[in-house]
Amino acid sequence: MDARELVTKLHPNALVRELSSGANKVFRVIEGDQSSIVKVYPVSSRERRERHALEALAAVPAVPRIINHGTQGEMAWLEMNDAGHWNLANLPKNLDAVEAAGAALHEIHSSKANITNLAAGIDSDYVLSHYRSTIERLGRYRRRFGMEQVVLEKALQLEPPLATAPAPSHTKPTLSKFIVSEDGAITIVDWEWATLAPPEWDLTLAVWRLAARIGEDAAAAFRSGYGAELPESRYRPWVAYHSAMMMLEAAEVREGRLGDLGYLVDDLTEAVIGT
Repeated sequence: MDARELVTKLHPNALVRELSSGANKVFRVIEGDQSSIVKVYPVSSRERRERHALEALAAVPAVPRIINHGTQGEMAWLEMNDAGHWNLANLPKNLDAVEAAGAALHEIHSSKANITNLAAGIDSDYVLSHYRSTIERLGRYRRRFGMEQVVLEKALQLEPPLATAPAPSHTKPTLSKFIVSEDGAITIVDWEWATLAPPEWDLTLAVWRLAARIGEDAAAAFRSGYGAELPESRYRPWVAYHSAMMMLEAAEVREGRLGDLGYLVDDLTEAVIGT
């Protein structure tokens, strides 16, 4: 039985639409005028990890509400409320929605939810050591990216990202993770990799991608909703860190030249050297 067959078995009279086809399969299930989201995981440990985070954050409105869950053979599934058809990646530019997304992320960080059994998760010591090791490991793939050696040297000389006390964090809040309902309510999805982390991790990742995809006014609206401003000296090291991590992750799973990720090289270069 594959993921679609599982969802069809759970909802035999529903219209089932596949929304994503990565390792986890996500489906919208429509029954009459009601709809829900069913996420199917290849292994049960991944479902348990996300369910634990959602249960811990259940009091926060911007988090999906669990309807049901279960297992089928090696697969596991989680059914949640349908938060909407739009997200910040595909929604026409809407600064009100972007500002609301910033406020939603701040509410997550302020929740003090026990989303992991780790005592610290990602802390300042981790960020310091992982930043350096990421830049050093990225050097192995420099030529595949067409990146100058001086960029890596400058990255190592840059003041490492400043990380404050860990808080409940999503860790991958890219634009598509912010679902926008018809009435503008924000729901942040995909909590499988949630942990305790410096709030700057989420904030700078979201702001960086908003500035690149939508514009600096969107980045400003998000920061306004979140209620925090980071000076350039603190923002740039985080952009260097995020772009380096994304490049390293891609290089370790892909072969050949990586010219389609040139925008990450540009962002890393600007962060450590400037324009």
